Amino acid sequence: MLNPGKGGYLVGTTVLRLSKEKQDLVIQEFKQGQTKSPPYARFAAKVPGCVITIYNSGKVMFQGTEAETIASRFGTATPTKSKEPLVSTLPNGFSEWSVAGSDEVGKGDFFGPLVVVASFVDRKQIALLHELGVRDSKHLNDTEIRRIARDLHAVIPYTYRILHNPEYNQMQRTMTQGKMTALMHNDVLQRLLDKLETKPEAMLIDQFAEKTVYYKHLSGVINPVRENVYFSTKAEQLHVAVAASSIIARAIFLKEMDKLSETTGVVIPKGAGAKVDQVAASLILRYGADKLRDWTKAHFANTKKAQQLAAKRNRP
Repeated sequence: MLNPGKGGYLVGTTVLRLSKEKQDLVIQEFKQGQTKSPPYARFAAKVPGCVITIYNSGKVMFQGTEAETIASRFGTATPTKSKEPLVSTLPNGFSEWSVAGSDEVGKGDFFGPLVVVASFVDRKQIALLHELGVRDSKHLNDTEIRRIARDLHAVIPYTYRILHNPEYNQMQRTMTQGKMTALMHNDVLQRLLDKLETKPEAMLIDQFAEKTVYYKHLSGVINPVRENVYFSTKAEQLHVAVAASSIIARAIFLKEMDKLSETTGVVIPKGAGAKVDQVAASLILRYGADKLRDWTKAHFANTKKAQQLAAKRNRP
């Protein structure tokens, strides 16, 4: 068994980007050891001391005690730029554990729902998810988010919860957004654990509240998820499971925003800035202030700003 190491891949791993011709040479040499190809790969083989995988993207991964030696016959690995390590209180080697991670999207958006996703990534899948382009969703555009989310749907188990605006506004009358978010994280993690055959080594929540506050929010929940739960800010940079959850959550959020744009006949902007106020004011004039509540988080300051803008536009 390969030992856990730092970064996205396992110790004893070399990744090359090879031309089609060189890929064919690899296939020719190792075809006798050919095994079933994983998703998004055109070839895989197992030989003494090394597992070789050729991905559709052109990357060729060599894993095992002889990985570097065998890979050197076909090319040289391109060194990656080093960056400042993210300070973490997680156990050593955590990035290579089998982890269930959760993240939310929509907390800072006036329009649209609050979405929370939990996903499970087995340590054997970590390299594949990096190959699919899974990373911090803040560095991905909407097109990339949608594409990667479709790929993830086929390869990892996940659960999600969408809190639509009418229900959000109803709940917000008696609880904070933080409590709503905590309840949703616990819900998706519990449902994910219930459907998994393999127990995760840990759970990682993208931290939005201190641990004590998080569990205080769950005081009314029977048997909340507590065992091996870790909290960290920027968790999507610390384990690919959280990054995957963030991408899936954003893809779900984008789909909901598309539906909202279709319903209103207006392209609905994300965020909570001045453009959002302008669009909200237009919707008040077209549909009325009560209808706006069905599409927004009504306690945001944007509600009052939009009402004021609508009143100004409506003056004779």
